[in-house]
Amino acid sequence: MTAPGRRSSTFTRLLRHGFTHPSAAERLLESPELAPIRNDPVLLEALGATADPDLTLDGLVKLVEAQPDPTSQRELLDTVIAAKPLRDRLLGVLGASAALADHLARHPGDWQALAMYEPRDLHPEVEEFEQGLAGATDPVSLRVAYRRCLLSIAARDVCGTTDLAQTAAELADLATATLRAALAIARAAAPEDASQCRLAVIAMGKCGGHELNYVSDVDVIFVGEAAGDADEAKALRSATKLASHMMRICSETTVEGSIWPVDANLRPEGRNGPLVRTLSSHLAYYRRWAKTWEFQALLKARPVAGDIELGEEYVAALEPMVWKAAERDNFVADVQKMRRRVVENIPVSELDRQLKLGPGGLRDVEFAVQLLQLVHGRDDASLRSGTTLDALQALAAGGYVGRADAAQLDTAYRFLRSMEHRIQLYRLRRTHLVPEDEADLRRIGRSLGLRVDPVAELNREWRRHSSVVRRLHEKLFYRPLLDAVAQLAPGEARLSAGAARERLIALGYADPAAALRHLEALASGVTRKAAIQRTLLPVLLGWFADSADPDAGLLNFRKVSDALGKTPWYLRLLRDEGAAAENLARVLSAGRLAPDLLMRAPEAVALLGDGDGGTGLEPRSRAHLEQEILAAVGRADGGVQAVTAARGVRRRELFRTAAADIVDSYGTETKPAEADQGALVDRVGGAVSDLTAATLSGTLRAVVREGWGDTLPTRFAIIGMGRFGGHELGYGSDADVLFVHEPRDGVDEYEAAAAANRVVSEMRRLLQVPSADPPLLIDADLRPEGKTGPLVRTLNSYAAYYRRWSLVWESQALLRAEPVAGDAELAGRFIELIDPLRYPAEGLGDDAVREIRRLKARMESERLPRGSDPKLHSKLGPGGLSDVEWTVQLLQLQHGWVEPGLRTTRTREALAAACAAGLIPAEEAAILDEAWVLATRVRNAVMLVRGRAGDTFPSDARELAAVGRYLGYEPGHVGDMLDAYRRTARRARGVVEELFYGG
Repeated sequence: MTAPGRRSSTFTRLLRHGFTHPSAAERLLESPELAPIRNDPVLLEALGATADPDLTLDGLVKLVEAQPDPTSQRELLDTVIAAKPLRDRLLGVLGASAALADHLARHPGDWQALAMYEPRDLHPEVEEFEQGLAGATDPVSLRVAYRRCLLSIAARDVCGTTDLAQTAAELADLATATLRAALAIARAAAPEDASQCRLAVIAMGKCGGHELNYVSDVDVIFVGEAAGDADEAKALRSATKLASHMMRICSETTVEGSIWPVDANLRPEGRNGPLVRTLSSHLAYYRRWAKTWEFQALLKARPVAGDIELGEEYVAALEPMVWKAAERDNFVADVQKMRRRVVENIPVSELDRQLKLGPGGLRDVEFAVQLLQLVHGRDDASLRSGTTLDALQALAAGGYVGRADAAQLDTAYRFLRSMEHRIQLYRLRRTHLVPEDEADLRRIGRSLGLRVDPVAELNREWRRHSSVVRRLHEKLFYRPLLDAVAQLAPGEARLSAGAARERLIALGYADPAAALRHLEALASGVTRKAAIQRTLLPVLLGWFADSADPDAGLLNFRKVSDALGKTPWYLRLLRDEGAAAENLARVLSAGRLAPDLLMRAPEAVALLGDGDGGTGLEPRSRAHLEQEILAAVGRADGGVQAVTAARGVRRRELFRTAAADIVDSYGTETKPAEADQGALVDRVGGAVSDLTAATLSGTLRAVVREGWGDTLPTRFAIIGMGRFGGHELGYGSDADVLFVHEPRDGVDEYEAAAAANRVVSEMRRLLQVPSADPPLLIDADLRPEGKTGPLVRTLNSYAAYYRRWSLVWESQALLRAEPVAGDAELAGRFIELIDPLRYPAEGLGDDAVREIRRLKARMESERLPRGSDPKLHSKLGPGGLSDVEWTVQLLQLQHGWVEPGLRTTRTREALAAACAAGLIPAEEAAILDEAWVLATRVRNAVMLVRGRAGDTFPSDARELAAVGRYLGYEPGHVGDMLDAYRRTARRARGVVEELFYGG
């Protein structure tokens, strides 16, 4: 007897053999059922070798208890001790699967299925499984027989007799035999229906690919024909009844549970289409209506049950279409869409535990292999395998995938699938989630041979293999392209020029010959630069292919690399900072503006990688910008050099703003696209407006210093107008301004006026001098008397003009007036002067309101460009910028005198204030805000894509697609984008009709 407080020797031995609940295990060992073998050392060693010794012992005791008599119990126990093959198989299954342990407890004689150890049992095929199911005559007996067969598969799996690929093939063969048995039961139940039709069952997905999981939907497609002279319509009805019954036999829950769901949703038209079609109906659908993903699914089609001859006719008829899918017009757009991981539907809490759908998951490997098969299988029949690992091996043998990459992916895929198998085997439930419970993780780790620290080792190996998949699955497409042009390893199988061209076309490159030349220039040679670029390019090419213009991305990368390739920090930046490389790829392939700005000073690429996650793209404050520009002006020799320095800062900061806008709009692998479109618009408008103000301040300082030293004879201020004053400048906007001056004490008015005009003239000239930097155009047409009036006026002159001549449109224009540069005190007095004009006491009179409406109607009819679609004109079209802004400005003119919140130069702020004041319902304010933000985004997108300003969507297909990508639309959805714009604008116009025109 064990002394109180001391552990028994059995307790200690149980701990040493891997039991986690030794007290409970000790009680089980003391049960009378195990008395004959309790002290046999073989038992404890065998239990300790299983995945979960506690689970194994519990299952063994229940199995012994379930035996019908003492003789059967003794036979089982003697066999467990004496026959090592049976012992390993039985205990291995009990320790890995609680579900199969429960089956054995319900059917205690089924352990005999593991006792046989004939050579044919090592690798059974469909015929052997059909024999195992032969006695099943109803759904319940079919389930019992199915699990009896599953016992042997699981036993070989957990004992290591079969590897992952063999286990998956056996599971597919068992599924085939099960479908045949279920169809036979259905036929026996309806012999008349069976006589009317020929019915073929085509396995799809993992069953068709001979790589099934333990628990998975079995995907099928049904093909039916009339038997003999039977009526076709009647035959199809009979076939549908048989198919439906067969599916229920496998799927429905009985006293023995279910087998697995049979899923026919991969058929033409999915669940909305008929369950059974004739062969000719299938062919008609695939010729006319099928999408690329449907041909991708057909890669795994395999006849498995019913009329095999009909099934083979189906596969033979569709096979040519499958291998021509890469020639379809929409293939590139479909590929771009499919290449993106669809993880939005995965709950955030599950994303990191997804073996199948998460980043670095099984689907990454399967999709990459299938895509390469579609691209190259039309010319190379060796690639036409439905099995992922076989296809991967064939791709490597043909040079379509690098051998080292294929070997790493093969290993990672086998490990991840083995994890998936062990997770599903425990409860025989369909799941792809890695459990969180430590006991579950321990069992899985031990079942995979990780015995020192199973949980830590499992997590480490899982993350390592997922990382390999995530890193390599994109490179599969591109690394062979580099090998084909770099020619560094003699004797290695390589892509032919034709195969390389096919792959580039499939990935969206319009000029594959030029793309190959760029790759050769970037990747050839033995220099450090070439070596690093060979490492970077596979990933960069994937990001380029994700854009609307991959060719431009690759060409621009070559230009940047040619300019900076010998600079040590450049390649180090891209290699060591993940954000920098992805940000650069997005920027170089999103349009013309950002690359043009970068090419003029390639060193600005450093902005893409500053800090964690590319925080170098954060906009800088106006004060910071002014400080830098004024310091550069102070160091310069002469006005020309000073303004050149200011323009250089402006170019760099425009690039920063554009790059941040692109990255935020596209999103990255670690950060989703910015969902708040208004925030994107505000960020760009604020950044460009602050930059313009700082540039004008620096230019003003440079011109004054060059001509007059430290002090100008007149005080001088610049007032921002229009979008500039409203902090809403776009990339291509001019700077709308007013110039105001006031002679200093003792200075002649004519001298002061001459000096002020000279300042304006010189500023405009220097900011437009042709150079590598983009010009900044100053527009003063909103001044009193417009183009015919003087460029510069004194404050008194403005006062006299506004007092006597001011028109209502000028009051409206002054709503956007805000000081931006020069003498702050003078600018402040100018604002005091105009406030009564733009916020008139008691609001506008009826005549003024009618005049504003008349001007708006005239502008709509006269200024809209000929030939443009008004409904798609972002500025002047119905529901465009002009509609929203004039509506908001009318509210400001009418109510700004009494509502302080309306006294702002910013459209969105004024709209929000009008809503808060109850001047516009919240729903209508939201409609106007959405339309204004969308129209502004469209204008920004056009400038980013085309490199020049525009108010309408581009007509060029690639440019239109690029605008769509910027606005968040997937490839092939530009029609949805245009429809959404029209719909948004139409709703906004309805609000404008009511608020601005009075209903």
